[in-house]
Amino acid sequence: MRVTVVSRSGREVIKGGVELGDSATVGDLQEVIYARTKKYYPSRQRLTLPVQPGSIGRPVILSSKKALRGYCDGNEDNLTVVFKDLGIQVSYRILFFWEYLGPLIIYPAFYYLPLYKYFGYEGERVIHPAQTYAMYYWCFHYFKRIMETFFIHRFSHATSPLSNVFRNCAYYWTFGAYIAYYVNHPLYTPVSDLQMKIGFAFGIVCQVANFYCHKLLRNLRGPEGSGGYQIPRGFLFNIVTCANYTTEIYQWVGFNIATQTVAGYVFNIVAAGIMTDWALGKHRRLKKLFDGKDGRPKYPRRWVILPPFL
Repeated sequence: MRVTVVSRSGREVIKGGVELGDSATVGDLQEVIYARTKKYYPSRQRLTLPVQPGSIGRPVILSSKKALRGYCDGNEDNLTVVFKDLGIQVSYRILFFWEYLGPLIIYPAFYYLPLYKYFGYEGERVIHPAQTYAMYYWCFHYFKRIMETFFIHRFSHATSPLSNVFRNCAYYWTFGAYIAYYVNHPLYTPVSDLQMKIGFAFGIVCQVANFYCHKLLRNLRGPEGSGGYQIPRGFLFNIVTCANYTTEIYQWVGFNIATQTVAGYVFNIVAAGIMTDWALGKHRRLKKLFDGKDGRPKYPRRWVILPPFL
């Protein structure tokens, strides 16, 4: 079969098209494109079907593991696909490592180093127990996240655009410095001892629960990230679609109960908003995929992310 590869503007990416066997997959086409261009390696490519004039839907993205003939609409000898360059790619492990490494280094720097003299505070600094426990809690969290990145998580997509490294690092590193500055500040006023203990105890329980949620999600995918969408089951997933996000949000609630800073609550609200948006999208996809028709299981009734609110 002949495959014509065009850009979104309609220009041919591969002059004269590509000839492939009848059993060729999308992945085979991507390898040919890479061989011909010497630049666009497979993970850098996004191939879609052309959008019909007047259509308001999103273009169909071609799966690398599926046969090209499965995307032919009546004409199995010719197929046109639209090529998009996704840009330079990096592995998700590299992306997550760098975004988590920043807060892991920045926060202890505010605790251990005399940085506040550069902000005009020359007096002797008194470190409260809440500040010490907060530093250990914070470092435990981000060390845990890095370890999970390398030893727990399995990714359905192998790579992410390089630009996401800079965007995500800006987010995590800036918030890390913002929170560290105020929690470790010489003029910081700690909460009561009881409130501190309740906050950190609740947060640690949520951190452990979050780790267990990640273990359950890992078991839904094969070693290479295969497995597609499946209904997560067990533990908190029996009542919440995105229990991993739920425990992530509540562990920062615990941190903020124990430390009580505006910076911490701002981070908590922003992070909760981002994860809620992700959770709503995942909840919709799972309900659409598992609709109870044609032998498919029906997605059970669950909270989306934040019981008892959503």
